[in-house]
Amino acid sequence: MIEKDTVRLLRECDAGTKMGITSITEVVNHVDDPSFRSTLIECRREHEVLEDEIIEQLDSFKDGGKEPNPMAKSMSWIKTNMKLAMDDSDKTVACLMTDGCNMGVKSLNKYLNEFKAADEKSKDIAKRLINLEQKLTEDIRKYL
Repeated sequence: MIEKDTVRLLRECDAGTKMGITSITEVVNHVDDPSFRSTLIECRREHEVLEDEIIEQLDSFKDGGKEPNPMAKSMSWIKTNMKLAMDDSDKTVACLMTDGCNMGVKSLNKYLNEFKAADEKSKDIAKRLINLEQKLTEDIRKYL
């Protein structure tokens, strides 16, 4: 049971980091404020570092990971592009990123509760990803 929950939790973390990386990449070029852009780029880099660690853990279980849900990814892309087409501002980007981070935090906490038997290393990765998402929302509040 431990291995099964560990792999499931890591898969969800994998999908979450991929979604975060993609989302930041989609919006970063729409940001005017250099400090805001730098914050997003640094957060994306931290997601990439965490993603590498997740892949390494999944490889140890001979698991290929998980791509984000195609429907969620498509809906996110549509929402992002529609909102930016109407208002291409730092405020819009901050709002979109905050919404995405909040959904990620909610989902990851749900998975932490669901996969209670996961090993401590995978739980730590999930908690670090949650903290990363929460920190981004705090760092970009001033742009809302």
